[in-house]
Amino acid sequence: MGSEAGRGRQDRRDPRPLPAGGPARGRRQAVLDPAKDNPAQFLFYELFRDEAAFKAHQESAHFKTWIAGEALPLLAKRERAQYGLL
Repeated sequence: MGSEAGRGRQDRRDPRPLPAGGPARGRRQAVLDPAKDNPAQFLFYELFRDEAAFKAHQESAHFKTWIAGEALPLLAKRERAQYGLL
């Protein structure tokens, strides 16, 4: 699972750290890691407190503006899956 930057976008990753989100928003962790053999491919992983926190995140102005509005259109490929902790 992962995503791939669109053509000409591989070097346009934002150098700023990921926003914390924090316990108030229900996001516990966010990780963005490039593939070792292809920096255009990357894994973005977020861990949320619960399903309600995940849904609230998707409905937030931040998600709609920055993720859906700015980041997703830059991707050539996006694969998503949801997992639960054991």
